Amino acid sequence: MGGFFAVASKENCVLDLFFGTDYHSHLGTRRAGLAVHGKNGFDRAIHNIQNSPFRTKFERDVDELEGNLGIGCISDFEPQPLIVHSHLGSFAITTVGKINNAQELMEQLFQNGFSHFLEMSGGNINPTEIAAALINQKSSIVEGLQHIHNSIDGSLTVLILTDKGIYASRDRLGRTPVIIGKKDGAFCAAFESFSYLNLGYDYYKELGPGEIVYMTPESVETVSPPGEEMKICSFLWVYYGYPTSTYEGVNVEEMRYCCGKMLAQRDKDKVAPDSIAGVPDSGIAHAVGYANESGVPFARPFIKYTPTWPRSFMPTTQSQRDLIAKMKLIPVDNLIRNKKLLLIDDSIVRGTQLRETTEFLYHSGAKEVHIRPACPPLVYGCKFLNFSRPSSDLDLITRRIILKREGDQAEKMLPSYTDPDSTNYKEMVEEIRKELNFTTLHYHRLDDMIASIGISPCKLCTYCWSGKE
Repeated sequence: MGGFFAVASKENCVLDLFFGTDYHSHLGTRRAGLAVHGKNGFDRAIHNIQNSPFRTKFERDVDELEGNLGIGCISDFEPQPLIVHSHLGSFAITTVGKINNAQELMEQLFQNGFSHFLEMSGGNINPTEIAAALINQKSSIVEGLQHIHNSIDGSLTVLILTDKGIYASRDRLGRTPVIIGKKDGAFCAAFESFSYLNLGYDYYKELGPGEIVYMTPESVETVSPPGEEMKICSFLWVYYGYPTSTYEGVNVEEMRYCCGKMLAQRDKDKVAPDSIAGVPDSGIAHAVGYANESGVPFARPFIKYTPTWPRSFMPTTQSQRDLIAKMKLIPVDNLIRNKKLLLIDDSIVRGTQLRETTEFLYHSGAKEVHIRPACPPLVYGCKFLNFSRPSSDLDLITRRIILKREGDQAEKMLPSYTDPDSTNYKEMVEEIRKELNFTTLHYHRLDDMIASIGISPCKLCTYCWSGKE
């Protein structure tokens, strides 16, 4: 995935930019960058953050960078921001999202006279470079950003730093948020709404889908109005969003309490656990909501060890992630041994980590382990955002089981496995339960999850659960 922060200030913005970008560290794993413009023109710093937190890599840059305009990003894959020199002038650019038709767009650009793209390690082309090339096909930056909306298959939110101000462009269907903050003499733009609060900014506005604004220290001007259709990602509330953030007026932590509450209502009189627990960190709030509604006490039968592994996303390779996830969780024997536990996780993707967690609880003496994912079964890989990059949909435990059951007819049968009232759905869930060795397994229903968020269903993207765009 990725996160971003931008500042337009009458004074040096680097400290605000540094801390605001750092507050997005939970959204990316590999690269981070800052770009500023001041009296000496453009300056930039990019670092690898795979083995060190953002702060430790950029502390020296804070003393060296200077400017009153700046953009920053945390990225899962590509180094950014890029600094571009073109007929539109010089600008720095950073993006968040996914371009599915990158190869097609590159071929079109070559036909229109674009000469080359730089290859990243792994043989991929930086999508931010493709975005810059699309912008430079037009006669203004605003027209270029509109061109991105009209050209890409996927989703792309863009920040552009010029020598006079900053353009913030929310992706066409608003799958990711852009929130504007304001304080005396400065404006900021952020992915996470909490990221500017401790810097003295107050909420100013949230961009609509496809809206483009131009931000200076004095004002925020809408230069391209928002569209009417929105498909914001529901997984922001379930998992990826930080608890203190609010999107479209709905706070993440509060949504998770509501989610747990509805799980408990569906479970009434079906199980009798001794305690309710959440898989750290995102499962905890869901578990609190469940415990409050059910009256069963909330407990922490294992504690996440954070001094040396503080970040929520660790290595990008799955085997290393599984190992780190296991190493982080330290058991509390008295809260596990001879106990019936109900455990809430945000989701089940491959199932590897949750199976190991369950085995770990049994090994520590648990009598029963009941699992309640806070979202429905993931059946479709996300094609709009880089929330995860499985090499294949068969990385999903649901798809492996459906393939085993249906063979060549698996793709055609997928819709029947997303209906919680169908026989195929119930039998798939039972096979997952057996494979992962849970005492019971009940997923959150899609209709309940949508109700937990509380905004119009037509404004939410639920593709990874329903397959419907």
